[in-house]
Amino acid sequence: MDENRKVITWGIGFIVLLIVIGAVYYFFIRDTGKQQPAVTQVVEDMAEKVESERVEQKPGETEDLIQVDLDESDGLVRDLAPSLTSHPELAKWLLTEDLIRRFAAAVDNIANGQSPRKHIDFFAPEGEFKVIEKRGHYIIDPTSYGRYSKVAEVFSSLDSQVCVNLYRRFYPVIQQAYRDLGYPKGNFHRALRQAIDELLGVPVIEGDVMLEAKLLSYGMAVPELEKLSPAQKHLFRMGPRNVRMIQTRLRELKSLLASR
Repeated sequence: MDENRKVITWGIGFIVLLIVIGAVYYFFIRDTGKQQPAVTQVVEDMAEKVESERVEQKPGETEDLIQVDLDESDGLVRDLAPSLTSHPELAKWLLTEDLIRRFAAAVDNIANGQSPRKHIDFFAPEGEFKVIEKRGHYIIDPTSYGRYSKVAEVFSSLDSQVCVNLYRRFYPVIQQAYRDLGYPKGNFHRALRQAIDELLGVPVIEGDVMLEAKLLSYGMAVPELEKLSPAQKHLFRMGPRNVRMIQTRLRELKSLLASR
C-alpha cells in the first residue's frame, strides 16, 4: 500500500471517530458591518487564526499535506477499511456514498448541538428504543443501551495518536469538505473542537433514567437532562457504559490535538 493510501485510510478513520463521537456554537465570527468587534473578540479571532494555520501547515511538514479528490475517494476508502481497524463493523458503515462529505456535515451538526442523524444513517442500530414502567414511572429500558455497543467498540478500537497525526496531514481535504457545506471562511478544526466539547458535556448517569410521556415520544423527566442539545441526547441515550467509553477517547483526542 503506498503512502497516500495509508494517509487516506487513517484520515477517514479520524473522521469516523468524530462521527461516533461521538458537538452549539458558530464556526466563525460573523461580520455584521455595523460595529467593530470588541478587543477581546479580536484577540480570540487572532488566536483561532493562528491555530488554524498551525493545523493546516505545521512547520517542516507542509510537504506531507495530502490533496485528494473528494468525489473519487469512496471506493478507495472502502478498499482500505480493513487496514483501519480489525473490527468488522466499520466496513459495513462504509458502504454508503459521499463518505467524507457526510462526515464533515455530521461534525458540523454536532458542533452546533444538532442531530447528525441524516448524515450518518448507516450508524442506525437495530431494534427500537424501549421504555418500561417501574413503580409508576417511565424509565429507559437498560437493554436499549446495548444497541449502541458496536459504535463504542469501533470507536475504542482505533489508534488515537495515529489518527491525530494523519488528521493533520489530511486536513486540507477535510477542510474542503467542510467549506463546501456553505462556510467559505469556515475552520473545520474549530468545529472539531466544538464538537468534542459538546459531547464531553454529556453526563454519565448510572441507574434509572426517568422519562415523561409526550404526544408522540418521551422526554427526560429531569430538567437538566431535557435541556441537553439533540446531539448530546443522542450520545446520552447510548447508556453510561458507552458514554464513558466514548468520552474517555474524546478526552484523549482533545489532549493530543492540543499538545501539537
